[in-house]
Amino acid sequence: MAKSMNLLWAAGSPPCWRVMITLEEKKLQGYKHRLLSFEKGEHKSQDVLDINPRGQIPVFSHGDKVLNESCGACLYLESQFKSQGTRLIPEEPAEQALIYQRMCEGLTLHDKLNAVIYYELFVPEDERHESAVQRHTEALVTELKLWEGYLDKVAPGSYLAGAFSLADVIVFPSIAYAFRFGLSAGRFPKLAKYYSLLKGRHSIKTSWPPHWLEAPQGYERMKNL
Repeated sequence: MAKSMNLLWAAGSPPCWRVMITLEEKKLQGYKHRLLSFEKGEHKSQDVLDINPRGQIPVFSHGDKVLNESCGACLYLESQFKSQGTRLIPEEPAEQALIYQRMCEGLTLHDKLNAVIYYELFVPEDERHESAVQRHTEALVTELKLWEGYLDKVAPGSYLAGAFSLADVIVFPSIAYAFRFGLSAGRFPKLAKYYSLLKGRHSIKTSWPPHWLEAPQGYERMKNL
């Protein structure tokens, strides 16, 4: 079944990582995949644009069905293979509500991380202002404190919505990304514990960005956040 699936991805990209974790959790190993390079602009190549006019990855396909958004791909896989592998969305409505809420909030977290980490890349030099950097930084700190509060309300050793779910699939790659870029475990201890809890999970270890393994030392972009 997985042989009819194909994934275009980039190493270290949280959206790509979400799909890869879901595929592992649903026991869909053996899918076709191609690693692309952001640095070489391969995500903007014509063969990608033919599938996704936005020129973004991941691009996931199952037969003739194409999904260009990571959350959509993850939801599709859970829906189509509900009884296979890990159940990522339970039947209970209250649990579903919390999972969907955290999934959507996870997208906001990722956007705020990118606004800080890649400010110089996204904003032309003549349009950069220190006040904007400060504004983005303060917004990110507020967001991270919000997640600290969420984790403070769950039982020790628990996940975002009780059992491991699609909420964790969506959010964890962004948390890992934050620590890769120097987020302080001392300032955000709940997030640090959550990161330590999940990084040893089989689906996450198996799909861990290969260049992170080759160069475990991360960056200091967020060291003083």
